[in-house]
Amino acid sequence: MRVSLRAAGDDAKGDVKGDVLPASPEGDCQDGRCGLIKRPGDLYEVLAFHLDRVLGLNRSLPAVARRFSSHLLPYSYTDGAPRPIIWWAPDLQHLQDANNDQNSCALDGCWWPQTLPAPASHAAEWSRLALFDFLLQVHDRLDRYCCGFQPDPSEPCVEEMLHEKCRNPAELVLVHILVRRSVPSRLVFIDNAGRPQHPEEKLNFRLLQGIGSFPAAAVARLRSGRLQSLLLQSLRLDRELWESQGGAEGLRPLLQTIDRRAQILLRHIQEHNLTVFEDSPR
Repeated sequence: MRVSLRAAGDDAKGDVKGDVLPASPEGDCQDGRCGLIKRPGDLYEVLAFHLDRVLGLNRSLPAVARRFSSHLLPYSYTDGAPRPIIWWAPDLQHLQDANNDQNSCALDGCWWPQTLPAPASHAAEWSRLALFDFLLQVHDRLDRYCCGFQPDPSEPCVEEMLHEKCRNPAELVLVHILVRRSVPSRLVFIDNAGRPQHPEEKLNFRLLQGIGSFPAAAVARLRSGRLQSLLLQSLRLDRELWESQGGAEGLRPLLQTIDRRAQILLRHIQEHNLTVFEDSPR
């Protein structure tokens, strides 16, 4: 649900604790004061946002955990469960085709699937996305048909019979390859909750296919041995998430999972003699 946000004390129109107004895309959302309230099960999007910032990728939209109390919201939104609210970027670019608007433009026109050679600037964006998605095991963007692992029957890619398309590469498509009009050279990462419980023996290495180098700063952070402590330091700033997850002790198993995936990724980089690249100054 998209809602309009107001700072505390703005004419009783809402507050940062969760009182909100229905959003008008022609009005409030154009000034960047809107958010998207998602399901409680998407709470890991907040962790993903902090991981993005700790690694220095800066490609995901700001996300916080909040409890909502506005009488304008349905009861399911105000039952006391924390939900993620994601900043609504007003200039997110979509295709003009209403039936195919999950990408910013046709992939053969501005972005390249991994099966094709990509210009250097685009290759750098693919590598950031692949690193991020591997750590979180987000396969909806680069492998939405679950071709890189054997999915459980409950996976949407199985229920929607998408997995069967893996036999025909011509049917495979990428989604959520999005940019903002204000910064069209940089991808925007959305729907980042990932799969924190995805088993280690089923990690999806297809997400790394065709990636020859990774951002040096992010790789250095993974190698530092400080990933968990840095994430805890960052997550502590979101008191709603911190308390709802049981603080450091409650979050530690999840962060250990991310850290183990990071070590597996580093081993993949070493075994395949992959390189790193320096980010250009922003």
